[in-house]
Amino acid sequence: MQAREQVSIDVLHTDEELVRGLKEKMENISSSITICRVPEELHRGKTRDYYPDLVAIGPYHRGKLNLRDMEKHKWRYLFALLNRKPDLEANINECMKALRELEHRARRCYAGDIGLSSDEFVELMLVDGGFIIELLIKCAHKSLRRRGDPLFSTPGKLFDLRLDMILLENQIPLFVLQRLFQVSPIPKQCNTPLSELAFRFFKSMVPGGEQQDLQVKLNEEAHHLLDLVHNCLLPATFPREPTKQRPTQTPIKCATDLRASGIKIARASSRNLLDAKFTKGVLQIPPLNIDQCTGRLFRNLVALERCGCVDTPCITSYVFLIHGLIGSERDEKLLVDRQVITDSLNPGEVRKAHVLFNDICKDTNVQEWYYEGLSEQVNEYIERRRRPGHSSRGGQEDTGGGGRKEDGRRWIGHREMVVVGVLLLIMTSIGTLLSALSFFLHH
Repeated sequence: MQAREQVSIDVLHTDEELVRGLKEKMENISSSITICRVPEELHRGKTRDYYPDLVAIGPYHRGKLNLRDMEKHKWRYLFALLNRKPDLEANINECMKALRELEHRARRCYAGDIGLSSDEFVELMLVDGGFIIELLIKCAHKSLRRRGDPLFSTPGKLFDLRLDMILLENQIPLFVLQRLFQVSPIPKQCNTPLSELAFRFFKSMVPGGEQQDLQVKLNEEAHHLLDLVHNCLLPATFPREPTKQRPTQTPIKCATDLRASGIKIARASSRNLLDAKFTKGVLQIPPLNIDQCTGRLFRNLVALERCGCVDTPCITSYVFLIHGLIGSERDEKLLVDRQVITDSLNPGEVRKAHVLFNDICKDTNVQEWYYEGLSEQVNEYIERRRRPGHSSRGGQEDTGGGGRKEDGRRWIGHREMVVVGVLLLIMTSIGTLLSALSFFLHH
């Protein structure tokens, strides 16, 4: 009898070790670095676009003096989240147990040594994760906000929090947030998935965020909140693989050159920011609104792609597309006139968009060009128009008949030349006739 029990215990002990080993192998293979430090060449002189101003999320900026004021709010929000059900200690214990199981996998998401002990790392995930979840809940449900909460009552505070929470270096793994969301006592009135709560929070910052296929994108796997925003920007029909490598700084002609080549530029009806198309001589660009978060958002999305943390690095291609179109103030004015570029800034600030995109692109390059088909269509159209005998009808530039006006002006010019020539001929004939009459009269 004792021998059987001994065998049973040994088998059970062996299975537990095997399970732990298999789990570790799977986590090692499936886990990858998804929360990176921004490359030095990108944030040179631009630390404000990559470093948080208000709140530290994750280990990279933990403990910085200028971010300490938010720590008490993070603890206050964690208490509000876990104290909704009796026995706070039991709720904390359940969350800690869940996070312990994810610690090894979560650590592997960060680049380099983060310098935290096991207890410090798990506490960090609990405090930061609980703060984010409670903030998303309060943002979606006003009834759950405490009266006079400074994060909601202080003008601009919530906007600054959003700006900090889209930074590449200021993230925690999304699977940590999802697990905490599962084990935390979520209020009854909040029956919304975490991914949708996150999108509601960032919706005002996501260009083209009202598209109908958004729910499909929210269900796609994401590494963290910035990656979730990245997923929301990808159009459903965008090619998953670039057509070829294209390491160039000027992948498309500027807007004024395109107009001079007979190409119209128009505001596309598509709500998706990346859904640029070229059809029948018209380059259709979805509207881009420039506001206070545009630069920070695009810089961190480009940094995310630069670090190889996403499968479809197409935001960089989009940034280079816009950079190519607005090489100067004249190009930008043309796109503003076409309502391709709009702004939510002070009057006149939108004229700085060409400087912004030039600044983003100058320290990086586009290795995978996702607009190869668009570029080829534009270039082929321009080449056809340059061929001898090509009829320019049907491909005139400018919405509102700009091409027809140019044709009209050319026709008026030709007519005036003909009239002047006829008048000269008549006057010469009259002069010759008068000379002849004078000769006959005198002789």
